[in-house]
Amino acid sequence: MYTPAYRIRLWRSKPENRSWLLAFGFSLRLRAKSQEPFFAASILYPDSVPELPEVETIARGLDTRVAGDSVESVWIGSRQQPLKSPAGIIAATLEGKRIVRVHRAGKHIVFDLEGESRAEQTLALRAKKGKRKTKVRRQTRQAAASLQTSAVQTAQWIVHLGMTGRLVVCEPAAEIAKHTHLIAKLASGRELRFIDPRMFGKLSVHDGGFDPGGREPLEVSEPQFVALFRGRKTPIKSALLNQKLLRGVGNIYADESLFRAGIRPRRRAASITRQQLGKLHREVQEVLREAIALGGSSINDYVDADGEEGFFQLQHRVYGREGEPCLVCGTAIRRVVLAGRSSHYCAKCQK
Repeated sequence: MYTPAYRIRLWRSKPENRSWLLAFGFSLRLRAKSQEPFFAASILYPDSVPELPEVETIARGLDTRVAGDSVESVWIGSRQQPLKSPAGIIAATLEGKRIVRVHRAGKHIVFDLEGESRAEQTLALRAKKGKRKTKVRRQTRQAAASLQTSAVQTAQWIVHLGMTGRLVVCEPAAEIAKHTHLIAKLASGRELRFIDPRMFGKLSVHDGGFDPGGREPLEVSEPQFVALFRGRKTPIKSALLNQKLLRGVGNIYADESLFRAGIRPRRRAASITRQQLGKLHREVQEVLREAIALGGSSINDYVDADGEEGFFQLQHRVYGREGEPCLVCGTAIRRVVLAGRSSHYCAKCQK
């Protein structure tokens, strides 16, 4: 049931019909007697978008569940806010395609698609049945021009979850949640749904080779990492969050990496030595790998593809621990606001 605060009580069903929740907003609980899982929680709107480990966990879960399946048809809601590509082009690109792989690029979830294109047929049919025929015909021409002309088409569907976006793989009988913006019917009989109350998430399609910009933090070499930040006058925390430099690193993991490297978040990047940047490079990669292995953080009731909470928050050394003693020296953790974002650090361990 919905209330003005968007508190949601999720539907209960038989285990075989239960949907998989693939993003933010819901916790998995167990009934005290039967230990049978059911989903019930409130949406706790986070103050940031999901970071690299969370998106990686979701992408891996989706790849396990839908890779090899095909999209038979697509329904898209009337709200335009979540759409970076026109609705007609998104539907025409997805329909008739097989999902080859689901993976992460920065903070984006990328569906690699392959199959015969239905762009002209699908959009032309909609032009006959619906209104605004001129606009739909224009989308038909755009789709036909943007997609390849070979017998087998390749394309990519790009999903950014924003703050409250979720991807749900479920049975068709599952109740359609409020704020559902896209439903893709799969050949397996299941449905893939995109739900986003705040509509900060974005959906788009590309021919292929999608590049969100910035270096991939788990792949960037130490010399490349040093070159990104060497000489910059901005605070190192702000530089780490700059997605044009390093993609996928967010508030939580920037704080944790800086703590392990012994660098204060407000310190100017230009004042950090090459040796210190080299250590920061190693700590960024180590923190991200640890978080991925543990399924991401449970901040804001994050859950992975199996409905399980991430456990990395249990290892947070500074993030969210304002006033608590440092786990290394016992000094109280401090919080400062930097570029509108909370930053946590230890005044003794970080210089």
